[in-house]
Amino acid sequence: MKKSSGSAADKKRVRRSSALDPPSDAPPRKQAVKKDVFRVFAEKVRDHKELVSRWAVLQETRVEYFRGKDFVSFLKSHPELKDVLELDRILETEEIANILLAKNLLVRCDRVVKTVRPGKKKLSTWPAHLEIFPEQVFSENDAFFARTFVKRHPLWQTLLSFFWPVLTLAICLFPVYPHRCKLLILYSCAGILFLILSLLLIRGTIFGALYIVLGKRIWFFPNILAEEATLREL
Repeated sequence: MKKSSGSAADKKRVRRSSALDPPSDAPPRKQAVKKDVFRVFAEKVRDHKELVSRWAVLQETRVEYFRGKDFVSFLKSHPELKDVLELDRILETEEIANILLAKNLLVRCDRVVKTVRPGKKKLSTWPAHLEIFPEQVFSENDAFFARTFVKRHPLWQTLLSFFWPVLTLAICLFPVYPHRCKLLILYSCAGILFLILSLLLIRGTIFGALYIVLGKRIWFFPNILAEEATLREL
C-alpha cells in the first residue's frame, strides 16, 4: 500500500511539472517586427543625389520620377546600395525594380503626349505630365517610374514646421516692438546681408584670379546660391 501510494504521488508530481513547463518549440509572445529591406533600399536610392529625377503631374498629383535606364546605370555605379537588401542583394536590377513595383513603392508611368510637337524633332526627355502604364513591369526603354512613398522627415523639420507660424506672427508684430528691439533686428539683418555680399565678392575674386592664372574654373561654395542645397552641400 505504501508503494502504490508513493507511485501515485510521483505520477502527480510528474504531471504537475509537465503542465508547468512550457513546450520548447512554442513561439515567443512578442516577435520583433521585421523591417522591409526594400523600403529601406528605396529610401536610400531616393536620398542619393546621383540618380537624376524630375517632378511631373500624375493624375493631378505632383510626383517625383526617374527613368529606367538611369536606374540601371545608377545601380551599376553604386552596387554597394544593394547590401541593404541582405539576402536579396544578389538579385539583378530588373528583379529588384519589379519587387519595388509589386510592393507599390514605385509605379511605372508613361508620357501623356506621345507625338512630337510642331517645331520639335523628338519627344521631351523629361515630360511634365504622366499617366499610369498598364503593365507594371520594369523596362529601360522610354520607361518612367514615380515614387509612391512619402519621404520621412527628421524631427528637426517637424519642429521647424511649428516654428514658422510663430516667426510669421513675430514679423507681423514688428511695428509694435520697442525701439531698441527694432534697432537690434535692423543691425542684425544688415550684418548678415553684409556678410553674404562680402562672401560672394571674395568668392568671385578668387574665381577670377584662378581663372586668369591657371585657366581653370574653380568655385568655392559652388552651391551657395542653390535654393534646394543644404548647409552640408554648400
